[in-house]
This record gives sequence, structure tokens and C-alpha cells, in this order.
Amino acid sequence: MTLTPLPRVMVEPLVRAALLEDLGRAGDLTTDAIVPADASATMVLATRQQGVIAGMDVATLAFELIDPRVDVAIIHPDGAAISAGDVIATVRGPARALLTAERTALNLLCHLSGIATQTAAVVDAVRDHKAKIVCTRKTTPGLRALEKYAVRAGGGANHRFGLDDAVLIKDNHIAIAGDVRTAIERARTRAGHMVKIEVEVDTLEQLDIALAAGADAVLLDNMSIEQLSQAVAMVAGRAITEASGRVTAQAARAIAATGVDLISAGWITHSAPILDIGLDCR
Repeated sequence: MTLTPLPRVMVEPLVRAALLEDLGRAGDLTTDAIVPADASATMVLATRQQGVIAGMDVATLAFELIDPRVDVAIIHPDGAAISAGDVIATVRGPARALLTAERTALNLLCHLSGIATQTAAVVDAVRDHKAKIVCTRKTTPGLRALEKYAVRAGGGANHRFGLDDAVLIKDNHIAIAGDVRTAIERARTRAGHMVKIEVEVDTLEQLDIALAAGADAVLLDNMSIEQLSQAVAMVAGRAITEASGRVTAQAARAIAATGVDLISAGWITHSAPILDIGLDCR
């Protein structure tokens, strides 16, 4: 799998802010006191668990921003499946820089790899069906671009990136508008011709109204497997179908079998456990 890396102009402010948070007002007191300024070191980034890697470029940048003389030789790039004990990169350079950047690099690398790993597990569960696994806007503030990139590294796809790139009419929009049709009609008058309109529906009755009103996509929220199957049959290709709610790797398999186009899961970004990766001296 070939991944397009995120532009440095987008990533650098995030990594720089994380480093500044760690360095505080006085820098790395421990390392600067113990490690000679002219000392150099070679270390390896090694995995403690099986998983999928994401965030190598981000980790590399953390080291380089502390000292551009640091060299990171990547062995397993983003998207690679790894086993426990694999060396994924070798890091060489000024010892102070390696130790000072270590935690920031690992925080980002472990977090993003955890997202990629959990995404890959759900993607694997639906491999025999057409459904794509997509993420949501349930992301860590400030890290959305990185977390959505990690989803792609795990074989998933991205839902909208923000409020400004698509219309998604949720239950509260419908409640305030009064009904599904009114909400869709109001959105249609405001949205440009390039903007897709998706509407969340909880019942088959709402789905019927959404289809009649010309929704481009329907979010089938917390429906049973039987309801999802009925919904897909009702849509009959007239709109994109997205299932959401209580999606686990096991549940995703049954959901995908109903024929939906997309399965969205917020937890793969907001609750994925880290992938344990360490930086070890060699």
C-alpha cells in the first residue's frame, strides 16, 4: 500500500508544539546534566506488539526539530504490518537530541500506530464484502489530520474532515428543523452543486422520506442487522449507505454482510489503545 505523506507545512506546527510542551522553560534538565554535549548514540525504534505502523515521518520530524543532524533510517514504513520485536527504524545522532525528542516521538508514533492497528483489524473483518471502514470527526483536538492519516495507514478511509466539506444532517438538526424533509430541503437551498448531502436516519420511515427528498447518502444509525438489510434493499443504489453505531471488529463483519457501502466507527480514532513501541540503545 502506497501512502501519500502529510505535507510538512501541516505536520511541523503540531510536532513543534508537542516538543515545546515537553521542553517547557528550561529544556531537558536531566539529559543536559548527564549526557556530554559531544556524545553521539545509535538507537532503534522497536515494537513490543504486533500491529500496523503509522507516524514514522512524524517521529522523524520530532528528532530533526531538536537537532537536524539526527539521521533516521526507516526499515518499516507507514502501513507496514509488523510483529513484536521488529526493529522499525534506526536513529543515529547527538545523544542529547535522541533522548530529548524520545518521548514526543514515541507519544505520536505509538498513538498513530495504535489507530492504524485497530483500523486494520476492522478492515480485515470486512475483507470479503464491499463495505469500507471510515473514521469520523471524533478525533483529538489538534490531531485530526494525523489521526485520519493513521486510519488510511490501517487500510481505512476518511469521512469528512470538518464541518465545511460536506453536509451531514444529524438527529438534532432534524429535531430543530421539524422533520427530515424540511432539513434536507433547507440544506439543498444552501449547499453548492459540489456539496453532498447526507442525512442520519433512525428508522425505515425516516429513510423513505430522506430518499424521496433526494439525499445523496444516508447514515443508518444504530439499526439492527435486520433493519440494515431492509434499508439497503429500500435504497437500491439510489444513495450511499453508511452504517454507524456499536461497531466492533466482530460486529463489522455482520454489518458488512448487509450490503452497506460504508461502516463508520468513531472509536478507532478516539479510543484506540497505543501500539507499544520503544527506543532502545544499541
